[in-house]
Order: sequence, then C-alpha cells, then structure tokens
Amino acid sequence: MSDLAAARARYVELISKRERISSTRLLEALGTVPREKFLAKGPWRIKTEAARNYRLTPDADPVHLQDNVLVAIDARRKLDTGLPSLWAHFIDLLDVGEKDRVVQIGCGLGYFSAVLSKIVGPKGRVQAIECDERLAARAATYLGAYRNVAVVHGDGCEDIGEPADVIIVHAGFSQPHPLWLRSLRPRGRLLVPLTQRDREGAALKITRKGRGFEAEAVQQIRIFPGQGRGLTALDDRVADWWQRASALAPLRFRGIAQGLPSDG
Repeated sequence: MSDLAAARARYVELISKRERISSTRLLEALGTVPREKFLAKGPWRIKTEAARNYRLTPDADPVHLQDNVLVAIDARRKLDTGLPSLWAHFIDLLDVGEKDRVVQIGCGLGYFSAVLSKIVGPKGRVQAIECDERLAARAATYLGAYRNVAVVHGDGCEDIGEPADVIIVHAGFSQPHPLWLRSLRPRGRLLVPLTQRDREGAALKITRKGRGFEAEAVQQIRIFPGQGRGLTALDDRVADWWQRASALAPLRFRGIAQGLPSDG
C-alpha cells in the first residue's frame, strides 16, 4: 500500500471511530474522493478544530490533507473548508442514501459535493449552490467529472430547484428559510446552523413530518455566516421556538411545528 493510500485509510478510520459513522456508502466515499483535488495546489494552510492559527504544510504532498483538519480557502476572511468529521457526522445523521436528491447551500469548493455524489449514486442528484462567484467557478471545474452534480452560482435563499430529500446548509443563518422548509419532500431532512453575529450557535436537524416539522438541536457549532435574500422576520412565536431550540444545544430538543410551534 502506498503512503497516500495508507493515509486515506487512516483518515476514514479516524472519522468513522470518532463520529461512529453508520453509513458504509459515506465511508466508501470518504476513502475514494481525493480531498486534494478540491483545493488549490499546496503547500496548504491547515489547522485543527481547536487551533487558533494556521500552520503551513511542509510541502504539497496530499498525505497532509488526510487528517481531520481545516484547510484555508481564504485565510484573510477566515474562510476554511468544512471540518471532515463534523460534516461526515451531519451527513450520517441526515441518513443520505442512494437515489436521494440533495441540495447543498454553500458548497464551497465542492469536496463534500463529491462525497455526496458517491453516496447518492448515478440515480441520485446533488445540486451544489454557491453564492461566491469565484468559489462556484472553481467548484464547477473540480466537479466536472461528477455527472450527477450540478453546480449553481446563485442565492440558496431564492431558488433551490425541485423538492429535495435532503438540504444541507453549510453556513450560519439566524433562522431556517421558509423556502427550505417548503422544499422538503415528505420525510425530507434539513440541516441548518442557527447562529448569531459571533458565528456561534447550534446545528438544527429539521424533518418534515406530515403537515408539520420535527426539529432537533444536534450540536453546538461555530461557522462562517451565510448570505441570502428574503430572510424576513418570522412570526414572533415561530422565531421564539427556533431560538429556544438553538439555545438548548447540545441537549436533545424536539418539537413539532405545524404552521405555529407547539410547546412540546
């Protein structure tokens, strides 16, 4: 086994054990999608989730990327790739499966789009939306060989196309956008980080249940803020419900919203 192949195997094992990943399709995708193909050429600025400062890799060997590290996309803006263990955990939690239609809002450079592409397979679809024109153009180039992925430069708060089985929001917002909720298929799942201006908040998993929704605050999170139009104020009672859900993370909070929130 080559050094790179061995490093990739360790990378998958690390994430699998840390997050107790149950999806074999997800683990296979993590092992086969080359992370280095979704970044500029190295050396790279990387850091662990606990570190405040980046360190430069010694060289451009992709072995350095086969670890649970953040990689700078734009260090000046503190814009990084997603932490592999975190987003693998969320993808597993959302039970993304073969033939699913997945919408990503904020796909960045497309690494997790490629991972999702492998999971949903040729009969599934991934719509990767990115509001930053330069990032979207790079993602489209990197994802050229992934035929079931469509990269869209646009606003994920205005149009996400057809209804989806899974919607994953890769940036922080103050509330779930009504468009995302409306666009979920029956039993569809939405993952959205609810954050304040300091980037701190909670990731919320929302599942469509009949005529309403079930919400669960699953993890505290710190993430780059999202951008989008149409985020008007919610009804005060609905807004209060979402805020209580995010404030309780990482405790398990469950509630049912059918037009207006219940107290349960």
